[in-house]
Amino acid sequence: MKDNSQLQNLEQLAPESKTEFLILPGKTIYFCFADEIPYGCFCNFSAHDFRLDNLYWQTSEHYFQAQKFVGTPYFEKVQQTKTPLEAANLGGDRTLPLRSDWRQVKDEFMYKAVLAKFQNHADIRDILLSTGNQLLIETTSHDYYWGCGEDGSGKNRLGQILMEVRTILRHSN
Repeated sequence: MKDNSQLQNLEQLAPESKTEFLILPGKTIYFCFADEIPYGCFCNFSAHDFRLDNLYWQTSEHYFQAQKFVGTPYFEKVQQTKTPLEAANLGGDRTLPLRSDWRQVKDEFMYKAVLAKFQNHADIRDILLSTGNQLLIETTSHDYYWGCGEDGSGKNRLGQILMEVRTILRHSN
């Protein structure tokens, strides 16, 4: 992270989503790696399996990356990779045919995966709910869509989706 002023600006903004959030100034949780305690479970690489669409998924990364290839042999190949990194690498391979509507549907699939993961695991659901109204920011330096990017100017869509899921779970308890 080169410039913390961008992160400070991000903390002041409400997420771009359908859900309204009351974010308390200065109350921000940053996460990046699956092995970080206690918030590594917010990462798509965290080892929290679930069933969704009548299939078993090792991680939310497996589910998300496989959706790029629905109806092709690569769908099953991604699903069966041994690690979330392998799933991400296969899903990021731009020599493979990506579904034509991917840009329109990717947020929906991320939301479904994150919701299923937290519904299926009470321990991490409790961690997510314990964050109250804190802003959640994925500090992935190379990703300006799902994370905040290297300079903090990214969209932080994963953080926003986590906050949406937190609101849903809070109201379902």
